[in-house]
This record gives sequence, structure tokens and C-alpha cells, in this order.
Amino acid sequence: MFPDFNPLALTIGPISIRWYALSYLFGICGSWWYVSFMTRQPAGMPLISKRQVEDLVVWVTLGIVLGGRLGYVLFYKPLYFLACPLEILFLWQGGMSFHGGLLGVIVASVLFARRHTLSVLSLGDILGCAAPFGLLSGRIGNFINGELYGRQASSDLPWGMIFPSAGEAPRHPSQIYEALLEGAFLLLLLHMAWRIRSVRARRGGLFGLFLIGYGVLRVFAESFREPDAHLGFLLGGATMGQWLSVPMIVGGVLLLGWALHKGGHGPCGA
Repeated sequence: MFPDFNPLALTIGPISIRWYALSYLFGICGSWWYVSFMTRQPAGMPLISKRQVEDLVVWVTLGIVLGGRLGYVLFYKPLYFLACPLEILFLWQGGMSFHGGLLGVIVASVLFARRHTLSVLSLGDILGCAAPFGLLSGRIGNFINGELYGRQASSDLPWGMIFPSAGEAPRHPSQIYEALLEGAFLLLLLHMAWRIRSVRARRGGLFGLFLIGYGVLRVFAESFREPDAHLGFLLGGATMGQWLSVPMIVGGVLLLGWALHKGGHGPCGA
């Protein structure tokens, strides 16, 4: 049975703090720590100061929240929010799109890089390496909320789980699958690539690897996840999440190929 989680982590008078909100906070703080760690290493990543890292966190957070929410509105429920536009502001009810958040972070990063005269691709490399912290934490938040659960599983699957809003049949805990794949595994993969000096010297290479890695892992994990009820399966029996991941994979392949052939060596902050 699905654990009886209380969605409220803390209540102080009229103020209630939800685990879902804390999952974003933990993800952002983890990414912040990792970016700080990478930029402190000798000849590791772009030459960016501690103050700039702190400013970057604010820009990226805005990109995540605004892009994630607008992405969900446009990709998943445009007609619903067209009829109820005020509910776009009801973030505590859930409803965020990773792909929209990614676009928001890209826009925020481009603006930040231009403001501080930094390499956009190098900045993308450090953010791509740190992003799995947020993915890991966010999927755990989805699990606590009992949302985005998996498809029906065989009755003998040891970790099959009965979710309270999904009937009596056991289902795949796909949120945990995604946390382990898109979060923990991708973080390890990118960290190993980052440790290779020749790889991190190729501007855009690590960000391209992130796009490919996330896209492929999301497509795979979505094969265990129940599609959104109001969308169902789309063309070719794929889900919206799978289709949105295809451009990521294509873009990642192109960017990684460019980085390997023309990315060049030299100071990563150039």
C-alpha cells in the first residue's frame, strides 16, 4: 500500500509548508552546492565568482518556476487554464513541466551569461551537471504527493504499489524509477564525464550529454508511467513526456557533436 504521507511538512499558524515545495527547495540547494563545488576545482569549469553563483541561483529558480508552470499550462492543459486562468497561480496544487522548466532555465541562463559576460555553453555545462539534483528531489516530491504514478504491474511484482487514487490494482512506482534514473544515475554519469578534463574543456559537451541522457532515460521511464488521463497515449502510442523528450535528444546529439569537433579547448569561461 502507498504510505500514508501527510502532504504538509510543517504548519505554523496560518502558514503551511508542503513537501512538494520543499522538494524544489532541496533540489535547488543541492544544485547550488554542486555548482559551487565544480567552480572551486582548479581549471574545472567556467571562471565564475561565488557572488555570481549566488545570483545565478535566483535567475535559475525563476526560470524553473515560471518555465515549469507555463510549460505545464501550454503542453498539458491549455484549454483548462484558458477557462480558469487564475489557477495558473495555484502552484501548491502541483502541475509543473520539466520540459517547460528546462526552457525557462535556458532563457534565464542566456540572459545571465550576457549580463555577466560569460560563455553561454560553459554555463549550460555546469547547470546540466547540477540539474539531476533537482530531478531526484522533484520526483520524490511527486511520490509523496501520490501523483504521476505508474501503469498497472503484475500482481507478483515485489515493489508493486497500490496508490489511493488509482484503484485497487498494483502499479509501478514510476516516480521512484525516474528519481533513480533521471536523478541519481544521470548525476553519476555526468560527474564521471566531468572528471575527464578533455570532456569538460569542450564547451557545450556536458550540456549536450545531459540533454541526451535525460531524454533517453525519460523515454524509457515513461514506458512504466501512466499517461495523463486527459491526454492518454498520443501518436505512435507514446506519451506527451516521450514526445517532448525527442527534441531534447536530437538537440543534445547535435550539440555534443559540435562540441567534440568544434568546441575547442582553452579557458572554459572564455
